[in-house]
Amino acid sequence: MASEPVARAVAEELARWGGMRQTGVSLRYMTEFGARPTDRNLLLSAQFLHKELPIRIARRALDLESLPFGLSKKPAVLKVRDWYLDSFRDIRYFPEVRSQEDELAFTQMIKMIRVRHANVVPTMALGVQQLKKDLGGTKAFPSGIEEIHQFLDRFYMSRIGIRMLIGQHVGLHDPDPEPGVIGLINTRLSPMQVARLASEDARAICMREYGSAPDVNIYGDPDFTFPYVITHLHLMMFELVKNSLRAVQERFMDSDKHAPPVRIIVADGAEDVTIKISDEGGGIPRSGLPRIFTYLYSTAEHPPDLDGHNEGVTMAGYGCGLPISRLYARYFGGDLQIISMEGYGTDAYLHLSRLGDSEEPLP
Repeated sequence: MASEPVARAVAEELARWGGMRQTGVSLRYMTEFGARPTDRNLLLSAQFLHKELPIRIARRALDLESLPFGLSKKPAVLKVRDWYLDSFRDIRYFPEVRSQEDELAFTQMIKMIRVRHANVVPTMALGVQQLKKDLGGTKAFPSGIEEIHQFLDRFYMSRIGIRMLIGQHVGLHDPDPEPGVIGLINTRLSPMQVARLASEDARAICMREYGSAPDVNIYGDPDFTFPYVITHLHLMMFELVKNSLRAVQERFMDSDKHAPPVRIIVADGAEDVTIKISDEGGGIPRSGLPRIFTYLYSTAEHPPDLDGHNEGVTMAGYGCGLPISRLYARYFGGDLQIISMEGYGTDAYLHLSRLGDSEEPLP
């Protein structure tokens, strides 16, 4: 444990940095800046992160200390807060970045921060599960519970931004990047190819869990490409296809009828690339639709515990796959909409901005 004066000094520093203004960057800016990863540009990037990351991390650490319904006191949430405090200290105590050696050392340090925060989502989900148990389940939620949902939206959106900035900087050090790849951004990303890979991954998990999996049919121009972050698109597609496969599989499991395929359509418009994932999995009742984007409802009987696997490897997860997927879409100016026909199936519309010039939302 830190001594009292040290803890007070860190708290004061945290409050000071948490009050500073954040600076957003756009996909286009990251792409143009990263296209020339010279030593000077890497130095400028490290200097920017040295000032920007502690502001973003401090805001989240302060948020974590003032959550309603005692969520801040849950062991899992305290663990996450400690990770944020450790990372804040690491960056604040790192000397000014002035030379190439400094920049390389700084890059190693932020790489370690990214590893430290790898399990934030399942750990926070565990904290929310602990709270739900205390409150007596979803039926007994008190009024004001939306505040937790709003906090988690801000918290996870900020986490996407922090990981994007760190990953982009680290990625620019790749001595031999694939053609068209700038850090985490693939300037020639094929949504058809990502849809195929994400569908294969989701079907493999469905096979493992149920012993069979519906087919996935993909329609669109196989030669179409646009600039986007491949890991973000894969995560969103995987989540949506997984949900559709699960709905279809469970609806037709004991039926004599052949399970209908999940259909993916990729459309390239002037402003947006839109990907539609359609299933005939029976749909969601209209009364249930408002719940699908909250973090407080999970369809999993037994959500993974801390020693469980990382994000998104079971068919029913921690109840945060859809809301987090929507945040990934919104991070670069897109969106995610779900339209359902109860008794038939569900359509998910994933809109991705082609223009790449919307700045990060900064909660």
